[in-house]
Amino acid sequence: MNGFHAAPARPGEGYRETYARWQADPEAYWLEIARGIEWIKPPQKAFDPDAGAYGRWFPDATCNTCFNALDRHVRDGRGGQAALIYDSPVTGTKALYSYTALLEEVATLGAVLQDLGVGKGDRVLIYMPMVPEAVFAMLACARIGAVHSVVFGGFAAKELASRIDDAEPRVILTATCGIEPSRVVEYKPLLDGAIEMAAHKPQTCVVLQRPQAEASMHATRDKNWRTLVAAAKTAGRKAPCVEVAATDPLYILYTSGTTGRPKGVVRDNGGHMVVLKETMDQLYDVKPGEVMFTASDVGWVVGHSYIVYAPLIQGATSVLYEGKPVGTPDPGAFWRLIAEHDIKVLFTAPTAFRAIRKEDPEGRHLAGHDLSGFRALFLAGERADPETLKWAEALLKVPVIDHWWQTETGSPIVGNPLGLGALPVKHGSPTVPLPGWDVQCLDEGGHPVKPGTMGAIVLKLPLPPGALQTLWGNEVRFRDGYLAHFPGYYDTSDAGFIDEDGYIFIMGRTDDIINVAGHRLSTGGMEEVLAAHPAVAECAVVGIRDELKGEQPCGFVVLKAGVALPPDQIERELVALVRERIGPVAAFKLALTVNRLPKTRSGKILRATMKKIADGEDYAVPATIEDITVLAEIGVALKGRGLG
Repeated sequence: MNGFHAAPARPGEGYRETYARWQADPEAYWLEIARGIEWIKPPQKAFDPDAGAYGRWFPDATCNTCFNALDRHVRDGRGGQAALIYDSPVTGTKALYSYTALLEEVATLGAVLQDLGVGKGDRVLIYMPMVPEAVFAMLACARIGAVHSVVFGGFAAKELASRIDDAEPRVILTATCGIEPSRVVEYKPLLDGAIEMAAHKPQTCVVLQRPQAEASMHATRDKNWRTLVAAAKTAGRKAPCVEVAATDPLYILYTSGTTGRPKGVVRDNGGHMVVLKETMDQLYDVKPGEVMFTASDVGWVVGHSYIVYAPLIQGATSVLYEGKPVGTPDPGAFWRLIAEHDIKVLFTAPTAFRAIRKEDPEGRHLAGHDLSGFRALFLAGERADPETLKWAEALLKVPVIDHWWQTETGSPIVGNPLGLGALPVKHGSPTVPLPGWDVQCLDEGGHPVKPGTMGAIVLKLPLPPGALQTLWGNEVRFRDGYLAHFPGYYDTSDAGFIDEDGYIFIMGRTDDIINVAGHRLSTGGMEEVLAAHPAVAECAVVGIRDELKGEQPCGFVVLKAGVALPPDQIERELVALVRERIGPVAAFKLALTVNRLPKTRSGKILRATMKKIADGEDYAVPATIEDITVLAEIGVALKGRGLG
């Protein structure tokens, strides 16, 4: 492969200068960043404004993402360097894969997929726990030009079935189980149930048998992962890198939507690599050969971008952690990892640090761990509350950087760019827009609001490289859901304000998506499940404040006339139902039986008011309320559970 090699960073150029350079000539800016990627056919043109919903980046270029993540580093002398460190306290297992070893595994699995009939553009669904094979699977798809769709292992069969029907994968890669500190979660029965429900039937399922749970195999559909890989290695089978257009899809990742068909965010190959390279240099300041630990799951966008792709594209070392921030074995788990693996940068969700703080407020578990090489902690996935930030700063004595982005954007929108020279911290703000992002705050009419005034946080089009191109198989839904509300802008569905210094403050969602421990979940989807219970007449789910998880869902149900079941039994059944239909990821534990729900005269349930009551906030009685006395009834029900 021919092409450009990495362009050196401009010495002494800080955030303001870099952002101004992007504003002055976005196309020249991105072509320069693109020199850090090795192309098969290098881009001569940065942007085509006439392609897609808002334009496409690097429309004339071709590339291969796996080549940039693995092959070029081996070729250039990094083959012996650690690429991936697997650390699994739940199984007592550790493994290290050099760039050469990782390339061997990925090229072999790529050949296995090709032998199963997977070709360029075909979809492969990956339903895996946090094991090295999950990373092999993603990179193998990228290598052969297939489009992967990773589904988080916490999703139940119905959710998995809807994604199978939407992506229509030729092959599914899975494992027999995931492992939690207190239990083994068997995946194979969930997968079998999902395939039974789905209209689309995959040709093959490749199953990684883990010793913690053996699974029975379907006679014609299921293949043993290790057997196929061993046979390919014996035969010397390795897949070469397949040339794809920069605008071809790399993956589909499903994000929470309202009920109905899931929203499959489509990420391209070329723009994705370019923006990840930019953020590793400018924001995270992780250099080739350094170790980055992103404590997420490969089923989420954070895992895609900063466990798998960005560290490897950068030539760094990534830590794949199968464990928890507390309980595996104690609140010192992260400190042990940082010291043992010489981690320079940790990226996790604020929930993790709230859990550590709850278990070890004095930071006693830090004792005995050498964190002298640790440089920075990054937090994202939900709003980082100032108290947790201050606690982490005092404990670790390194910069603690809140930053903000979404599944749809694929990389951070707002952050404090350590690689360009850190800016002053304002607790509660993820700081400033990164180069490539024009963030604005508008009123409902689409007009800019004054500094400090709450409004809708929007992104001026075109979106930069690496942002979603569309929704899989549904361009109309993409335009209607993201681009129609504020013409010329992408609607983030987040509300907040921008202060006089240009710092962004994200204060909450503007729709029915709630944020539970960094996972965006639809209250509408949960309401659909509750309403399916035969005793429930109507219901509402709101996200209420939770010290540990940020938000937790709280259901309010009105029972059908004549139903005499006790409220605690109804609650148990509803909790079990949500767990079955959506999965444990929903963290649904509260279902309060009430006599009626507060509504407007037109019948709209006043969810925002219910949330304020639950959170103990002051609220104005809506002018359109049908019966004001029902609000007191909601308050009594909440107080009975120690809320409100």
